[in-house]
Amino acid sequence: MHSPVSAAPTRLDRKAVGAVVLGNALEFYDFTIYAFFAQSIGATFFPSDSPTDSLLASLALFGIGYVMRPVGGVLIGAFADRAGRKPAMLITIALMAIGMLMLAACPGTATIGGWAQVIVIVGRLIQGLALGGEVGPSTAFLIEAAPARHRGFVTSWQIASQGCAALFAGLFATVLTVILGDTAMADWGWRLMFGLGLLVVPVGLVIRSHLPETAGEGHDPAVAASTGAVLGRLLRRHGRMLGLTFLVIAASTVSNAVGTNMPVYAGATLGLSEMAANAVPIALGLASVIFPLLGGWLADRFGRKPVMVWPRALILVLAVPAFLWMLREPSAFSVYAVTFLLSALSSINAAAIIVAIPEALPRAVRSAGLSIVYALSVSIFGGSTNYVVNWLIAATGDRMAPAYYLAAFSLVGTAAALLLPETRGRDIHVDTATRG
Repeated sequence: MHSPVSAAPTRLDRKAVGAVVLGNALEFYDFTIYAFFAQSIGATFFPSDSPTDSLLASLALFGIGYVMRPVGGVLIGAFADRAGRKPAMLITIALMAIGMLMLAACPGTATIGGWAQVIVIVGRLIQGLALGGEVGPSTAFLIEAAPARHRGFVTSWQIASQGCAALFAGLFATVLTVILGDTAMADWGWRLMFGLGLLVVPVGLVIRSHLPETAGEGHDPAVAASTGAVLGRLLRRHGRMLGLTFLVIAASTVSNAVGTNMPVYAGATLGLSEMAANAVPIALGLASVIFPLLGGWLADRFGRKPVMVWPRALILVLAVPAFLWMLREPSAFSVYAVTFLLSALSSINAAAIIVAIPEALPRAVRSAGLSIVYALSVSIFGGSTNYVVNWLIAATGDRMAPAYYLAAFSLVGTAAALLLPETRGRDIHVDTATRG
């Protein structure tokens, strides 16, 4: 039985917010440093006479984690609705740490042979399980613990933390490379990057362990009896809602993936220098830190639905002209400007999405609902978009392919957002077991 919670929280401690969003931050920190050192990781665990084969094996290892995200969304998301947000968040951050440690500390294939590959694959599977189950419990906690007037802004830190983590990862990698040199970083220095991420885990565990429980007592014991019961009720009563939110998150995921693909597009398609292309993530990171917070503030002031609809509609309108401009004026400035603009609009949009979806769901299925649709969307579209847009360019010869792909998903996302309910001002602390 969960302990009672206040029906109207008036204050949420900043340390608590930091501990809760730490999971999302670790995800993007890991994502960024893996991208930085994919070639070194491939050479360590998948040595080959062909550097390309090692790199592809490393990228496949990274993609393996996506397979487990939906599983984590189902198991841990439903667990948080049955047992509470706090125990679920403790499980996810502990599993993330185990996965990162297995990669950082595992000896290379040259030392222990094929066992190295087994260990790092298991580590990535564990981490994928944790990441799939992280977003639901942590976001549910934030909206349940935050003052009603500031739920959008507080929850927007889930998105802003991703940009912060990516920027810090890029900064740490650059500093370490300068200190150690390229050869040392490729041989063993990349392990230090994962170690730096692991240093914050104990702090997160301690603070999370002292958080209040926000799941409340509003559960029907029959509903909360099993994961199957939670999922059955979720699908039976909220299937339409889940379908719409899947489409909204899919559009947001494709936007993010097109943004992360910009360095490749700048170099391979526009012909920019390696230095100019490698600086693109700076524009992406800056927008990802600032504009989610603006989106959360706007969602508190004007409502969730307008902030979900209008930025996505603007991306729909601007995607094609923006890419046309880059093709006609291929320069570092045009690429940075387009990357910053699209990332800013997507970040504003994402801040409204991350609060509106759990607000629209009853407390007894809130974590599972968000976990499942988020994990499925990220697994399907986060893992495939970069491949698809580059394949389309190669197959059709049309360098506008990413713009068309982005515009198509933005059209779908805009239409789905228009059909979602407005949730600003909804009392999420009443017994919502019968709503739906």
